[in-house]
Amino acid sequence: MLREAEVGELLRARGLTLAVAESCTGGLLGMRLTEVPGASDYFRGGLIAYSNAVKQELLGVPGEVLAKHGAVSPECARAMAEGARRLFRVDLALAITGIAGPTGGTPEKPVGLVYIALAHPQGVVVERHDFRGSRQGVRWSASEAALALLCQHLEGR
Repeated sequence: MLREAEVGELLRARGLTLAVAESCTGGLLGMRLTEVPGASDYFRGGLIAYSNAVKQELLGVPGEVLAKHGAVSPECARAMAEGARRLFRVDLALAITGIAGPTGGTPEKPVGLVYIALAHPQGVVVERHDFRGSRQGVRWSASEAALALLCQHLEGR
């Protein structure tokens, strides 16, 4: 079973709603979630927050977070997930921010660095990933890791 279908079954069985906030994946996570027939039972929507202005204005990421830590940081991922949860009024929200490449990396933040956050009623979980491969590969790996994180949460792991 595809990961997005597994997530869909778990969300539906638990009566939970989900939204996403994406940066480097550019809507790939939302696309994967909506490939599942009946996704409207649990998926409320998503926001592609590619620019810092959108992260701030629509998701409420504090300017201080962006200035001090940057858009590719655990702090930004956390704020994006919390903002999506508020904006869409959902039980759960996933956020992805990172550097898909092939350019844009630095020694401190290399291409393939991705932070994924899951906001839920008890708080926020943030994971760091260092993916390798093409731009498309990094984006796919990030969407897969986000679905895996959500699956783990829904299964109580």
